[in-house]
Amino acid sequence: MLDRIAHMLLLGYALLACSAGPAAAQPGAPRFELNVERVDSAEGDKLYRIASSGTVAATPAAVWRILTDYDHLADYLPNLESTRVLSRNGDKLIVEQLGSAQFLFFSQPIRLLVQVHERAPDRIDISLIDGDMKIYRASWELRPLAGASGTRVLYNATIVPKFDVPGIVGTDVVRKDVARMMAAVLLRLDRPG
Repeated sequence: MLDRIAHMLLLGYALLACSAGPAAAQPGAPRFELNVERVDSAEGDKLYRIASSGTVAATPAAVWRILTDYDHLADYLPNLESTRVLSRNGDKLIVEQLGSAQFLFFSQPIRLLVQVHERAPDRIDISLIDGDMKIYRASWELRPLAGASGTRVLYNATIVPKFDVPGIVGTDVVRKDVARMMAAVLLRLDRPG
């Protein structure tokens, strides 16, 4: 569910218990680590903290090119219907993303308006302006691998949806959605052509 949000915000984008360790959506899918934690915010909301990372063979420059190609995010991100750059002022952009979150038989349309701050060549920060989240802060960080070609890709987010996410299964739903998002992003980054 939040993998679309996290992906929508990709820009990276994104929502019980704490989980860590390697994850992969299916055999042959890229491997990555994922941690999702649900905590109470100071305002009493249920806040999700997400940290994920994985390694791809692509160079940091190739990864940067793909992650900042906002017009094509919907081509590979699950449940993301469209992304539109509304304005650009140097390294700061305003981006609108439309998608949906799904839980069992229900579907929740999601619209996000975010500010993206590109800190070339290795970091993208995303913050919520308006939309179907109370809080959304995310970042993508790129780290070149020492002594080899390839890139370590890190994704971190803090989110609070405006819609209800059932407490009993909320963290599991968020974890599965972010896992789908990360698998899709890493798979796309591994074929930079």
